[in-house]
Amino acid sequence: MAVSAVLKFNHVSYLWDEKKANDLNGDEVALLIYRSNLLGADLRLTNYGGGNTSCKVSAKDPLTGDLTNVMWIKGSGGDLGTLKRSGLAALYVDRLHSLKKIYRGLAHEDEMVELFNHCIYDLGSKAPSIDTPLHGFLPFKHIDHLHPDAAIAIAAAKDGKRITEELFSGTIGWVEWQRPGFDLGLKLQKCLEDNPGIRGIMLGSHGLFTWGDTAYESYVNTLEVIERCSEYLASNFGKRKPVFGGNKIAALPPDERKKKAAALAPVLRGFCSSHTRMVGHFTDDDRVMEFIDSKDLEKLGPMGTSCPDHFLRTKISPMILSLKPSDDLDNVTALKEILSPQFDSYRKMYREYYEACKHANSPALRDPNPVVILYPSVGMFTFAKDKQTARVAAEFYVNAINVMKGSEAISEYTSLPRQEAFNIEYWLLEEAKLQRMPKPKPLTGRIALITGSAGGIGKAIAKKFLDEGACVIVNDNDATRLEKSQEEFKKYGKDNVTSVVLDVLRSADIQHAFEVANLTFGGIDIVVNCAGLSISKTLEEHTEKDWDILYDVLVKGQFLVTQAGANVMRKQAIGGDVLNIVSKNALVSGPNNAAYGSAKAAQLHLSRLNAAELGVHKIRVNVINPDAVIADSKIWEGTWAEGRAKAYGVSVSELPAFYAKRTLLNEIILPEDIANACFAVVGGLLNKSTGNVVNVDGGVAAAFVR
Repeated sequence: MAVSAVLKFNHVSYLWDEKKANDLNGDEVALLIYRSNLLGADLRLTNYGGGNTSCKVSAKDPLTGDLTNVMWIKGSGGDLGTLKRSGLAALYVDRLHSLKKIYRGLAHEDEMVELFNHCIYDLGSKAPSIDTPLHGFLPFKHIDHLHPDAAIAIAAAKDGKRITEELFSGTIGWVEWQRPGFDLGLKLQKCLEDNPGIRGIMLGSHGLFTWGDTAYESYVNTLEVIERCSEYLASNFGKRKPVFGGNKIAALPPDERKKKAAALAPVLRGFCSSHTRMVGHFTDDDRVMEFIDSKDLEKLGPMGTSCPDHFLRTKISPMILSLKPSDDLDNVTALKEILSPQFDSYRKMYREYYEACKHANSPALRDPNPVVILYPSVGMFTFAKDKQTARVAAEFYVNAINVMKGSEAISEYTSLPRQEAFNIEYWLLEEAKLQRMPKPKPLTGRIALITGSAGGIGKAIAKKFLDEGACVIVNDNDATRLEKSQEEFKKYGKDNVTSVVLDVLRSADIQHAFEVANLTFGGIDIVVNCAGLSISKTLEEHTEKDWDILYDVLVKGQFLVTQAGANVMRKQAIGGDVLNIVSKNALVSGPNNAAYGSAKAAQLHLSRLNAAELGVHKIRVNVINPDAVIADSKIWEGTWAEGRAKAYGVSVSELPAFYAKRTLLNEIILPEDIANACFAVVGGLLNKSTGNVVNVDGGVAAAFVR
């Protein structure tokens, strides 16, 4: 197949680097991975986790030593952009073809998936995906199956088949919508037999198949076909009618959108978490705003999406809020009275969809809450079991918006019939994939803000919570220290951790930090008051300034942060945790410690008071009492360590050993010990405990609470 020499594209990215490709020394599997990563790097070509690529090569049969044809293909559940060799499945092509002899027809095609295992060439392979026969039954050495918005827009258009034939002059075949599987593979083979010489096949409502004799030819062919689709759409936008019928409502200014979204997100999260605790994502991307503020929103929104990859992530259709931009979002009681019937209506719709479409062996009804929530003039919220899934759901719905926009520009958008959508969503093979997913970590779906988390105890707590699946808002009043800490948090990824400068003495900082939590993750579940400082002086040496700063940071700061966090938790109405890192000094008297010790005592009793008040909202308030945690702590920098050493008649370097020797366990206390105690309290086993004090001090008898 000839490949055009035109390598400049306006709508897709040409990323092929000839030197890098040549360095792979003709290794076809390595070239497959290279090509896949390039395709996956451009979201205009395919979406996260979507699409398949393959290559066929000659290899020695390990049993006979004879050369045999082997197909390498992206395995089940992988992502093209991050694909590695370990993510590929390798199968004997002749064995895959031999399955045609025992295929019993469309009603039995799910049983073929298990039989793919009898075709595996590389025993270390990833599990073959349902798309395996779609590649295996086409003869080409390199094949790309992608879900580009531009192609799906044509595939989902009412006149998609005619447009495809005219646009590509018969060089792209057409196969009507059918659920992926063995039978669809046979239909692709038949399409090629009926249309020899074509360069690709469009799948109705689904996606695109393209190919080539080499990795490079397949890559360029794919780009050229998608570029042609994109050019066609671009040339038609606004010709038939204004995009999405034109604007119905004006978008709020960006800052106002963010304020509205931050206020609303916890309330929505609470409703969406009635079945499973969810994490949120918000976007007011221009493409989203164009759609949700349009006249066609009411027509197109309820129709749902066309491509299976889209609605598997976004549910059958979004929820469109009946809220005006001018509605007061601060009156939470009134707001919930408005939203409650809207959520009830959505859940009823979803249950009716399930009941109308279910089969005798369908999996049980899943969470009936919406994944995608559209607020005209403000933006789009998505909610899922973790941040990455919520963010990806938003990306997929943007893909769906792009498809609707393109289809409406050239013809009329058509979504999948509800029964077809159900058959994909509740497919037994899809259910099996869900059941194989790893068990969530204990803090999955939980969102935590830990004050002073750029160092010392706070940083250890943040890392522990992240390790256990939480999303964390890392913060500190020292911007430089906060920036330096970011390197240590990079490994957790942007989906799980964000940062903000937070001085607990500044109400504006506190308000901003919780707005960041709401916008980034949808709300808050755990507040850890860890920010602190220490001053050790004799009564005579203590100044009024010393007294004020200790009480402001330790007591007032804890009060203000707890107040703001509890406000968010009450909006969500799904409970929560407040953990206060206090000190054994709250209970034990010592020399040169009047202001610090009494402030710690105030923190401890404030915790009890908050526990008594917030229990009615299922918000637990507990205390961790450390002692002498010296490692990586700002408290032990400068005069505090000198003051404590002077008080006990030892040198600064002798302090860790001195503190350890006075404990019952003779142990030095580390930040990680405090972090483990925090996790023990919020990890799920102590959900009916509040108002407690957990000592992590190595055993200081004078600090025993009971």
